[in-house]
Amino acid sequence: MVSKKKYRPAVLFEKTKNGIRCLVCIRECLVKEGASGFCKLYFSKKEKLYTLAWGKVIATEVAPIEKAHIYHFLPGSKAFFVYLPGDSLLQNESIFKSEDELIGKNILPEKLANMAKKKKVKTIVFGEDATYHFEYVLRVARAAKRVGIRSIAITQGLINPAAVKKWSKYIDGILVKLKASLSPGFYSNFLNIRNVNLIKQVLKQIIKSRMHLEIVNEIIPQIGDDLSEVRKFAQWISNELGTSIPVHMVRFFPNERFPDLPATPLETLEKAIDEARSVGLRYVYIGNVPQHPDENTYCFNCRTLLIAREEFEVKEINLVHGRCPRCGIKIDVVMD
Repeated sequence: MVSKKKYRPAVLFEKTKNGIRCLVCIRECLVKEGASGFCKLYFSKKEKLYTLAWGKVIATEVAPIEKAHIYHFLPGSKAFFVYLPGDSLLQNESIFKSEDELIGKNILPEKLANMAKKKKVKTIVFGEDATYHFEYVLRVARAAKRVGIRSIAITQGLINPAAVKKWSKYIDGILVKLKASLSPGFYSNFLNIRNVNLIKQVLKQIIKSRMHLEIVNEIIPQIGDDLSEVRKFAQWISNELGTSIPVHMVRFFPNERFPDLPATPLETLEKAIDEARSVGLRYVYIGNVPQHPDENTYCFNCRTLLIAREEFEVKEINLVHGRCPRCGIKIDVVMD
């Protein structure tokens, strides 16, 4: 049972006869009185839902916006990165320093927005996973908007479409970090997500809400590198979201979840890019491979180099009023 020490009212929930239905993520947990949902960050008390994920920040830094694999939103600009505790794929026990308090420093929304303003950045980026910080991110983004700063949220695609809709009032864009080309088998077997169509609905809602969208597709060797799945997902993006959505094919490195797998071979990533381009996607990038030509942005019509990058640093921008200087076609990049 969570004590009364530190929590805030949640925004997205509905009452049912069996408990409170949380509407923050696509799991839509039915939370019984005194219990928490899958994430451990939302809990029910007296027929209401509360969040423990309010105002906790692990760290901040100023870095190129490209560090987040965001290439088509104010390229070459600096962003104020706000790192938040928690992971929407995990149950998050490890982020608690006590029963009812998360790790991290308490920073009020208005203070965080003013911190960003003092750094003279154009954008706040909330990461690595902003899903379960829905209310806090909304408040910070609103405060940031008042001082002329835009906001981008990073999510693993599990945020509820209803939350996306509310975010869209103040959040300018979302980076969605996916794995294994959203393969149903991979998500079911390794991530306990049995309906990837719910994630597709999230992606559709981002577009419907007229927010900037970029997609990271982490290609995981041996268990999540099927090129037919790459092609199928790219075709779905092209048909349902549009050919102008930037997609980043990102190299996997061994981690706590998959410690025994190797890093993704470069050849696999390059084949994935070819598959995505073959179905009409205009902007497909390689990620976590420094100095690769496919870090750059090229004109989809004439292949002129438009934005040259070296790792996270933009070396040159050759756009002329948002158009290719050679053929004059409009390029889908937010420049101001």
